[in-house]
Amino acid sequence: MLHLSEKPHFIYTCLMLLAWVSQYVSLGTGFELNHSLTYIWPLPHELTSGNETLTVNPTLSLSLIGKGGNFKILREGFRRYKRIIFKQSSGVSIFKNLRRIRSIYDISQMRIIVNSDSDELKLGVDESYTLFITKTGGKSTAWEAIIEVNTVYGALRGLETFSQLCAYDYTTKSVQLSKAPWYIKDKPRFAYRGLLLDTSRHYFPVGVIKSIIDSMSYAKLNVLHWHIIDEQSFPLEIPKYPKLWNGAYTKWERYTVEDASKIVRFAKTRGIHVMAEVDVPGHAKSWGVGYPDLWPSTSCREPLDVTKNFTFDLISGIFSDIRKIFPFELFHLGGDEVNIGCWNNTPHVKQWLKDNNMKPKDAYKYFVLKAQEIAISKNWTPVNWEETFNAFAGSLNPQTVVHNWLGPGVCPKAVAKGFKCIFSNSDVWYLDHLDVPWEQIYNAEPLEGIDNESKQKLVLGGEVCMWSEMVDTSNVQQTIWPRAAAAAERLWSTKTALSAGNDTVLHRLHYFRCLLQRRGVQAAPVTNYYARQPPVGPDSCYWQ
Repeated sequence: MLHLSEKPHFIYTCLMLLAWVSQYVSLGTGFELNHSLTYIWPLPHELTSGNETLTVNPTLSLSLIGKGGNFKILREGFRRYKRIIFKQSSGVSIFKNLRRIRSIYDISQMRIIVNSDSDELKLGVDESYTLFITKTGGKSTAWEAIIEVNTVYGALRGLETFSQLCAYDYTTKSVQLSKAPWYIKDKPRFAYRGLLLDTSRHYFPVGVIKSIIDSMSYAKLNVLHWHIIDEQSFPLEIPKYPKLWNGAYTKWERYTVEDASKIVRFAKTRGIHVMAEVDVPGHAKSWGVGYPDLWPSTSCREPLDVTKNFTFDLISGIFSDIRKIFPFELFHLGGDEVNIGCWNNTPHVKQWLKDNNMKPKDAYKYFVLKAQEIAISKNWTPVNWEETFNAFAGSLNPQTVVHNWLGPGVCPKAVAKGFKCIFSNSDVWYLDHLDVPWEQIYNAEPLEGIDNESKQKLVLGGEVCMWSEMVDTSNVQQTIWPRAAAAAERLWSTKTALSAGNDTVLHRLHYFRCLLQRRGVQAAPVTNYYARQPPVGPDSCYWQ
């Protein structure tokens, strides 16, 4: 379902030349930081700031208060952000006395108050936080940084914001925090803020997936939709049916159950859910490499054979095994692009259809609904691509979450019928479409066409999709970033905040792209005509 748009080479070359020239005409001496802007991505719900510049102690300590004060997730998160913030200021300079590097700091402690004793990560978990950077009471000139939250996951979001306020100053060789005092009260607009990663068209090593999860946390995305398998390969180990991963490309391009568990645990420490997808009945040709009986015939290798109990026994076995790995309550069953024509050309399937008084479209519905029943029996909420809704909305289980992708206007129809919906309009939120600029991604609105407030609540949020036909380890991060950040702000920040800061978006996105690069994320230039292309000429990171 994923096709790259192509443009004539001549037009592309001209556009690149114009972009290169315009940069030099407009920039002259290069990027200048606009101190009137708030360089936080995504924009917080509510904030106020001042005009003082503070220094932050590289030995910044953590004080935990409240019911959640002993959580390992929070302590590890603090250490992780401390490494990010002080990456350039660690160690003792031999020129310290000569350069007069200060040893007295304004902020030496981070105080985090956690009001909940639960670290359960469910959809809709409270991610709100309040961040204060203010002077301590009395006549003291000391400052303090305080994050108050209801859950550890809110604290992680607050730490991300605090880390973005901090910047290394090369003159003083210290970490500084500008525009203090700060008061930030923040929460996400949508509970579901996702990124799909396809590991079937190309395999991504576990370390690469972890790096993508890290980068997601910087933009406050919170769902990794792991499209693990597809017709091209079946890389995941299923203990009940060990031959399934014979459908992997090679014996090295596989995920063990331990690998998958590590990814889920790693994501949880970043406040990120992992939603697995097992796409049925189409996109499943790779399943039959290990179990050929799943193919209706050698000339009809997908959809899966709807006539056999073995097909559904195997699906139930897959679900049982991976349910032990994926605790997230949403589970994606696919259901898209099912080419049912060959069922009618396979003798035993054709006879089964006749015996059951079905046409192929009826068998498609039968298969999807049976898969939903199995998923629900495992205590999952089923998610299906929109084709299932378009074909037989009245038959879908009421719990179904409809996942939009074919274009606009689906979520309004889905919520009107009482279904929940996830927005991923492929016209604007498919990252493999390299000619979709960041502005179109940023301006896409998940609630478009939904005016009723009660219906708006049925839109869980949205996700950008990184299909991997033309993406692998060599270029995945620069294809995801920085355009995914545009969707991340749309999903986190209120429409009021976005409209108030709309004229600053490009400046802030450039800044965030460079922040990602400083953290080791291979984010591509913001404004190149095609995504993930390298710079077109020499210039600052902050305007490319």
